[in-house]
Amino acid sequence: MKYVNAAEILPERLLRELQTYIDGDVLYVPKNSSKKKWGTVSGSRSFYGERNREIQRLYREGCSMEALSEEYGLAHSTIRKIIYG
Repeated sequence: MKYVNAAEILPERLLRELQTYIDGDVLYVPKNSSKKKWGTVSGSRSFYGERNREIQRLYREGCSMEALSEEYGLAHSTIRKIIYG
């Protein structure tokens, strides 16, 4: 993160307004771009969402947690989180 002097880039009126709130201290201004959620670009988010819905459906239909754990290669605790999550 590089340091930029606000007096060099902001209009004087805006600078004075900011100084009423934060006079001489450091202020972080986040980027304006919206960051995408994990897995939205690669498709992982939708893949795991679909897998988890399938696990929940199979459990509702009577499949045991142990069988689901074996079928999907996931720990019993992970299956439990998916089912009850």
